[in-house]
Amino acid sequence: MNSKERLQQSLRHKQPDKMPVDFGSTSVSGIHCKIVSELRDFYGLEKRPIKVIEPYQMLGEIDFELQEIIGVDTVGLFGPTNMLGLSDAQMHEQLTPWGQPVIISKEIDLSPDNKGDIYMFPKGDRKNSPGAIMPSGCYFVNAIERQSDIDEEHMNPEDNLEEFGVITDNELNYFAEKIKPLVQRDKVVVASFGGTALGDVAFIPGMSLENPKGIRSVAEWYMSTVMRQDYIQAVFEKQIDIAIENYKKLWATLGSKVDVVFTCGTDFGTQNSQFCSPETFNELWKPHYRRMNDWIHSNTTWKVFKHSCGAILPILPGIIESGFDIINPVQINAKDMDSRRLKFEFGKDLTFWGGGIDTQQILPNSNPDEIRTHVLKQCEIFNKDGGFVFNAVHNIQANAPVKNFVAMIDAIKEFNK
Repeated sequence: MNSKERLQQSLRHKQPDKMPVDFGSTSVSGIHCKIVSELRDFYGLEKRPIKVIEPYQMLGEIDFELQEIIGVDTVGLFGPTNMLGLSDAQMHEQLTPWGQPVIISKEIDLSPDNKGDIYMFPKGDRKNSPGAIMPSGCYFVNAIERQSDIDEEHMNPEDNLEEFGVITDNELNYFAEKIKPLVQRDKVVVASFGGTALGDVAFIPGMSLENPKGIRSVAEWYMSTVMRQDYIQAVFEKQIDIAIENYKKLWATLGSKVDVVFTCGTDFGTQNSQFCSPETFNELWKPHYRRMNDWIHSNTTWKVFKHSCGAILPILPGIIESGFDIINPVQINAKDMDSRRLKFEFGKDLTFWGGGIDTQQILPNSNPDEIRTHVLKQCEIFNKDGGFVFNAVHNIQANAPVKNFVAMIDAIKEFNK
């Protein structure tokens, strides 16, 4: 089997010849640019600046050379703008605060102020108030909340829809050109079209907007899922209207060249509990997810990828009923997220895209032998009868020792032999 056949077999919940692997195809399954550089050094590859494909989390591009060494079975199709809403059409070389040369959007200036903080501005224009910050000593970016006063009597759901719109011909042409080299690689193409994350708090502050209106405080948004459900329902309904219209155009342009669509990164779990009850999920999110996923399954060949961190066991039945095919990152160290239980109860309905290694404790703090044992155990549990794509529990962070990452890769290769 080649990579594409292998991963498609696993998505059909059938045993593939080898366990499929993903690193770098999405903004939630990537590797920090610092680690990408260290991996290239470790494997003796040419030393060069790493391209930052997602500056919000400072994720680095895993190019063809590194993909082949790691054994990656996926490629990512990303849009013309990043999570900060800035264009990646033009890039330049910059030096990070930790001294690493990177290639990053020309609309981002990594020069720190006198406190060591780095600010990022909507549309890259410093005349606007900053929408995001990389604090001194930090390896990634935080959104800046710019919540204006809320007038309860005059709230307009359109204010929380400003950043969502029908895809343009230029954007369609962009995707059509970007996918051409990807389909020649015999790997599964994972597309991130954007615009379908219902209430993802990474986007709620409106980092890309000059003057965000509506509910732009994360705390206010979470309270609104209880206090202002009619408002949230109106936002979600219109957002899905736009999403389906966009998917019609994207399917007509790209068709089955895309295999998997990363639709939503809204988190429903904390380390020990959930952000909402299963009842609230079923009332507020499930009908909209179901409408979107039903359209995708009825009109395309795409598999649908859902991301949610945390202890989401009580919500997993609702995620399945919503029509999602894939769940990520499978946070095995959260409450009740036992690997064997997950596989036994939900393995016939969901593909687990992640859960291969605990990135909070095991990867940064264990020795290579402990990592090998942990990874082999996770692979043995999740890979049985397919329905598994190896990935870590969320992105590989900048503090992970490169020798530990290599131990993880070696364990994957051992398992696959």
